[in-house]
Amino acid sequence: MDNWDEIRTAYQVARKGTVSGAAEALGVHHATVIRHIDALEQRLGVKLFQRHARGYTATEAGQDLLQVAQATDDQFTQLAGRIRGQGEGVSGDLVITSLDMLSATLTPVMVAFQAAYPDIRIRYRTGDRVFRLEYGEAHVAIRAGAMPQEPDNVVQPFMSQRMSLVASDSYIARHGKPAKAEDLPHHYFVIFDNEKSRAPFGIWLRERVPEERMIYRATDNRNMVDAIVAGAGIGFVPSQEVSRHPELTEVISSEDDWSAPLWLVTHVDLHRTTKVQAFLKFLKAHFKGASVS
Repeated sequence: MDNWDEIRTAYQVARKGTVSGAAEALGVHHATVIRHIDALEQRLGVKLFQRHARGYTATEAGQDLLQVAQATDDQFTQLAGRIRGQGEGVSGDLVITSLDMLSATLTPVMVAFQAAYPDIRIRYRTGDRVFRLEYGEAHVAIRAGAMPQEPDNVVQPFMSQRMSLVASDSYIARHGKPAKAEDLPHHYFVIFDNEKSRAPFGIWLRERVPEERMIYRATDNRNMVDAIVAGAGIGFVPSQEVSRHPELTEVISSEDDWSAPLWLVTHVDLHRTTKVQAFLKFLKAHFKGASVS
């Protein structure tokens, strides 16, 4: 079976007889219980429970699963007791995920955290895919944009990601530098190759510049920066990138409308573990009172 969390959820539903009872026993939101049961039944191709007004009753298939799950749960309980007896420290894998454009900002902090806690192994996952915290794909997510709404997650405001609109010296030598926003439609641009992106700076640009002027499209931030530095066109980069590239010049002043809020996201089951709390405290202390600029 691919996922023990779903089996454990079914076990608690069978024991308690209700979604609310199982949710309370597991310490999760009732929506998570329903999602796990639906996914497990779909994967197995059978109904595990009969739904009725008073709750859930296990079918014959559900009873079979209950017997296996109970034995496994007992073994996990014994194992957990042994592990707790060894104490819980800041050690093992710490999986962190964010958009790749935050790598230059977050990597020095993660390296410093690992140096402070040598028993930690950092695993940093970047990309547009939203890693699923409820399935253990990451311990801490730094997400941008609208406040995440998943019911089982603990969401905390972090800071703002500021963006700068820049061009390279070679681009300016060939095409000149726009004096104001109204000049932008006469220039060429490097953009993310994602027409569905809701990034504020991308929306701002699409509202002002014709599609045919967006001549270079990239799938990740590293290539975006490389293309802009190479002179492919004007483009947005995280503001902290500007100081790292003396060949880049801001073409117009950074606007607040381009910024996106960043959120620290953890799953409720892992939020108060020692290593997650240690990392969150370390991260907040490093960026206290700051915006990414």
